[in-house]
Amino acid sequence: MRALCIWVLLLGTLPVPASARTLLVLGDSLSAAYGLPEAAGWVALLAGRLPGDRVVNASVSGETTAGGLARLPALLEQWRPDWVLLELGGNDGLRGLPPAHTRNNLARMIELSRAAGAKVLLIGIRLPPNYGQAYVQAFERIYPELAESHEVPLVPFLLEGVATRPELMQPDGIHPRAEAQPLMLENVWQILAPRLGVAGEAAASDAGG
Repeated sequence: MRALCIWVLLLGTLPVPASARTLLVLGDSLSAAYGLPEAAGWVALLAGRLPGDRVVNASVSGETTAGGLARLPALLEQWRPDWVLLELGGNDGLRGLPPAHTRNNLARMIELSRAAGAKVLLIGIRLPPNYGQAYVQAFERIYPELAESHEVPLVPFLLEGVATRPELMQPDGIHPRAEAQPLMLENVWQILAPRLGVAGEAAASDAGG
């Protein structure tokens, strides 16, 4: 069952200052902390790195790029984000949808986000090899090609250093455990932090557990 989780993650109880940035995370179960407490997910950990900013997690377990594209205009209107972190496509690939379909949807989301005044961080995902070499390669090309053609920063693979370590994965072999979330955050942080003008000294302590 698809679970819609929109979390506004803030440190403290004070209102967000007018000067604070808003980061909107639009993803699937990998960003929705599937099977975990919300506070254990990499998006919640990201909020902990950005005190004073607002991190909105609009990720949905089972979400496809078509679903994300359908929801995005309302999210942009509601939150008016400074950044959109776009982590979608994995479920398209697992369903064997045409890579061109996924690419077109992601491209449209980048364009809509920019038109609303937001910067975009594209977060890539990879498929298991059992989907066939030709399909896997075509799917994996989507992210670097979009990053280049639209000139947006790219996290090459959200599960880098995680997907090949069974001890970091839940029994389904698809969703990471809580212990993997700091590593996932680090994969995002090393690309995002310089663009936010945030020092990265805190990263090592989080990643080290």
